[in-house]
Parts: sequence; structure tokens; C-alpha cells
Amino acid sequence: MARDSASELARRLARDAEAVCRHYLSNGRRQGRYWMVGDVRNTPGRSMFVRLSGPECGPGAAGHWRDAASAEHGDLLDVIRESCGFTRFRDVANEARRFLSLPRPELQPKPSRPRSRQSPAPLGSPEAARRLFGMSRPIAGTLVEAYLRKRGITALHETGCLRFHPRCYYRR
Repeated sequence: MARDSASELARRLARDAEAVCRHYLSNGRRQGRYWMVGDVRNTPGRSMFVRLSGPECGPGAAGHWRDAASAEHGDLLDVIRESCGFTRFRDVANEARRFLSLPRPELQPKPSRPRSRQSPAPLGSPEAARRLFGMSRPIAGTLVEAYLRKRGITALHETGCLRFHPRCYYRR
């Protein structure tokens, strides 16, 4: 996808709505099929609810939210905008791409010819490490986050350097 449209970014965020809520609305908690929090600016409370599951679009779609106290409503891009204090959509889209581990659009190569499969990088090389890091994603909403929280490590707001890849294993 050369340029991510706002609706495509919102759909991708909605596919992992609970991880988005855990990251940007950390003062809330899951209740059934909803994430409950005070408001879109992550205030503690129960006025705002985010749908964690549902169809990809339309009424009842995952990622849509409503604040019963203020009648505000929107999607997960609005949550990112408000919780991070962004005023420009470019910043919101870049943060959404960062959360989803998508490359920035200006950094994507232009498709000139079909890409051939990359040759394997030598084991233990910096190139192999770069490729593994590129295939992994932030730990928000993954087994790693759950593991760290169960160990009592709960201050996970600045953990962009920690990554998760479900098929990566440690070999002694």
C-alpha cells in the first residue's frame, strides 16, 4: 500500500483494538467486548467505551468509541490524536504507522519491478538483526507485555525498543 488512507489506517488499528486501547488509553480496562475509560484523553473513569470487536466497518464496528458524558465519538485515529495531543493529521498518521510497525510513506521504495526474494543474511550479522527487528512489532498487546505485567513491570510507556516476533525463538 503506497499511501495509507485514513480509513485503511483506522481499519488496521481496529483489528487490534485492545492493544491500541492498552497503549493509548492505559487508565481504562476491558469490560466484556468494550474498553472503558473516562474520556478520549485517557482520564480514569467509565464514561467512554471503545468497541473491541465487531465488523470491519459500519454500525458496531470494532475500534469505534463513544463518550456518554460528552457525546463525543470517533475511531482509533481520534484516540491517538487526542491522547498524544496532535493537531495535524500527518502526525496522527505517522504515530498510527509507528504503532502498526508500518514504514513511513516517503520511505517506501517505488515499485519499479517485481521484488525478488532476498538472499538470507549470514547468521549473527548486523543485517540479520536489522531484518529481524523489521519483522517484529512493538510489545503492546502481545505475550511479552502480559509477561512483563505479571512480573510486576508495569511502566511500559516508553518501550519502543522492545519488540515481539511470534515465531522468533532463543537458541542457546
